[in-house]
Amino acid sequence: MSRRNPVDVAPTRERAFLVAVDSGEDSGWTAEESLQELASLATTAGADVVGAEWQNRRHVDPNWYLGKGKAEELKVARAETGFTMLVADDELSPNQQKSLETLLGVKILDRSGLILDIFAQHARTHEGRLQVELAQLEYQLPRLTRMWAHLSRTGGGIGTRGPGETQLETDRRVIRDRIKKLKERVEGVRRHRETAARSRDRRLVPTVAIVGYTNAGKSSILNALVGSEAARAEDRLFETLDPTSRAVKLGEGQTAVVTDTVGFIHKLPHQLVDAFRATLEEVTRADVLLEVVDAADPHAVEHRETVRSVLNELGAGDKPRILVWNKSDLLEDDPDENEDVPEDVSDAVLVSATTGYGIDTLRQRLSGLLADLWEDVDVALPYAAGELIARVRERGTVDISYRGRDVRVRGRVAPSLAGELRAVAGGWHRAGRDGNGWEALDDGTDDALVERDELDAVRARDQGA
Repeated sequence: MSRRNPVDVAPTRERAFLVAVDSGEDSGWTAEESLQELASLATTAGADVVGAEWQNRRHVDPNWYLGKGKAEELKVARAETGFTMLVADDELSPNQQKSLETLLGVKILDRSGLILDIFAQHARTHEGRLQVELAQLEYQLPRLTRMWAHLSRTGGGIGTRGPGETQLETDRRVIRDRIKKLKERVEGVRRHRETAARSRDRRLVPTVAIVGYTNAGKSSILNALVGSEAARAEDRLFETLDPTSRAVKLGEGQTAVVTDTVGFIHKLPHQLVDAFRATLEEVTRADVLLEVVDAADPHAVEHRETVRSVLNELGAGDKPRILVWNKSDLLEDDPDENEDVPEDVSDAVLVSATTGYGIDTLRQRLSGLLADLWEDVDVALPYAAGELIARVRERGTVDISYRGRDVRVRGRVAPSLAGELRAVAGGWHRAGRDGNGWEALDDGTDDALVERDELDAVRARDQGA
């Protein structure tokens, strides 16, 4: 038997060439700086970046994206570098993509398509893959003539001749049908998450969402707060797509559910925001946001503006938040002397998820902010509300006094718990005594009747809780 050399079956890495137009409209970003981020995206997607060009223009060319002359120069760049893929820093129109594809004879991709490809690679759960597929199909639909040869085949022979529908029409119909089905399944995901959120509300557990620019260290912050590896943390873009939630102890018996969410990025495709809305609702439902910023990144201010824009789009821009400057270990100055804190966020905290610096301070700030959101209560409850009183003792900061015919609760509790206390107290006082040896309790759901001679037993049971 002849000895054969092993066959390398590893896929060939694509060689990417990057292009951008600097029209001066992208505040805080030059084309060169934006291309640096695009290069990181291309590398994350698995390509080797072999070159880059940008052009100063008042606006992009409607046919070529770059000017016609600069587009022609790309043929020379292709001969020199051998690039197999051209990536534009902005979203291309179908016409621009077709023109460049015809001119260069290579794959043409824009920033949105590149980000979608990274999301597809990193989606690990069924929920994540559903949302990524939906975003990809909505992105590909207007580009169908170039992207796909066909999605379905029509049979030939008798009964199939005649005009019928063209292949393009067939493919578009197939994609639209698939999009419709995916939206229904994503809606199921949203309802499931909403049910889980209602369950947390019933347990009166405060919720915190970690938001920020991609690769700012959000997963590392969650791991540092939990004290173990709750979320996978790696130094690359969009490592986290599926939210991870963990209970975090904040001190004095206070616990919060903290959720790590998908990162944002400059020029984030709108298809992703729409498709991941079911997942991003974790942000809108949270009581408090932890906005994580890479303190060592020179574009930290621009990153914050991107995050603020997406949060406003989600309707979460006004939520209480703590600004967390992460990666303080990478700063040249002493972290304790760092004064680079925005004036609009008074609760900024400088931390290092890697070394643990500032994590205890962050817990204290988070505990204090959640406590500030609590409300003062002073209500009288019936002894029959023992289960509610036990929850108040566990979840609030209160003084409980057992009196002759009621239990007085004074202190501070979460807003949802304050509402429940007032509803029970108000219903009980409205009901009053019915004159037949019973006390009526309206707890907002069902009427409960408790015999007067059972009150001593209820009191003893609750005091022992």
